[in-house]
Amino acid sequence: MYLKKINLVNYKNFEAEAFEFNTKINCFVGSNGVGKTNVLDAIYHLAFTKGYFNAIAVQNIKHHKEFFVIEGVFNLNEREEHINCSVKKGQKKVIKRNGKEYEKLSEHIGLIPVVIISPNDTNLISEGSDLRRKFMDSVIAQSDKSYLQNLIHYNKVLSQRNALLKYFASNHTFDALNIEVYNQQLVEVGNQIYQKRKSFTEKFTPIFKKRYHHISNAVESVSFGYKSQLEKSDFNELLQKNLEKDRVLQYTSVGIHRDDLLYSIGDYPIKKFGSQGQQKTYLIALKLAEFDLIKLQSKKTPILLLDDIFDKLDENRVSKIVDLVNDDNFGQIFITDTHAERTENVIKKTNQSYKMFQLS
Repeated sequence: MYLKKINLVNYKNFEAEAFEFNTKINCFVGSNGVGKTNVLDAIYHLAFTKGYFNAIAVQNIKHHKEFFVIEGVFNLNEREEHINCSVKKGQKKVIKRNGKEYEKLSEHIGLIPVVIISPNDTNLISEGSDLRRKFMDSVIAQSDKSYLQNLIHYNKVLSQRNALLKYFASNHTFDALNIEVYNQQLVEVGNQIYQKRKSFTEKFTPIFKKRYHHISNAVESVSFGYKSQLEKSDFNELLQKNLEKDRVLQYTSVGIHRDDLLYSIGDYPIKKFGSQGQQKTYLIALKLAEFDLIKLQSKKTPILLLDDIFDKLDENRVSKIVDLVNDDNFGQIFITDTHAERTENVIKKTNQSYKMFQLS
């Protein structure tokens, strides 16, 4: 699978631009602010129906314009797939596959597997658990349609239960039967999500460790863990036990929406004890493991987007990444960098076909 070409109209800083790509390596080089990352985000948009760097669709429209359009032509299983994403102010987002509009955007997820590695990924370490859950959910959902539907259903029921708790508080009333209806739905779907997240962790951890050890020459030992309240407690009992607390807080304080991932180096949290280089290596290993697992489970080779990854890595780790890129395991790759010469020198060592795009 690979992206043959993309057309951008009023997308971020591009008014009208078209690119035709090499089937292997494509490099976007130029100064900061010229739109290198925006091209990668457009590709991500075609895969996930939203941007990686800004999920609010209208904010990706070029200033003083009313709409944007992204059109991509992919080769998928020796067949052309035309994917169109359009957003107009005041209207809903439209995603079309070969001219036919999707009824639900979620139906599109998984058709075009994409993995992005970006400086923004540091948020997976520095920010809250919601981003780490989104990472885990994204990996699972790209090869499991039922998981995504369960997640959408869980979040909908959770929102309804929270709204009911707020209603009880503002109206000084309570209806145990009504709450129980939502509890049952949360438990049924939540347990399924929990089991799939557990299964994901078991499969993902050894793949991740292998990737990290390769990039770092096995200098450091790392671990990857999954933390859930459902590990030690029955979900229904948790909801019953915390009902009074939830009534006071006016939201649901327990459940799989509180899950987290634990990143460690040695026996310590990498957020507090990992150097900048170690954290970046950890994140790259996470994303390469994501690539491996999606490929294994979906039987498709994801498109790999590498945004400014050569920055802040020592020469040894850069050479390790180049070795990885040179592996036949990978398919089409997109790279951005501010240094054209550095990028081309790195890519030439792979002896793979490539194309350079100089943006200004």
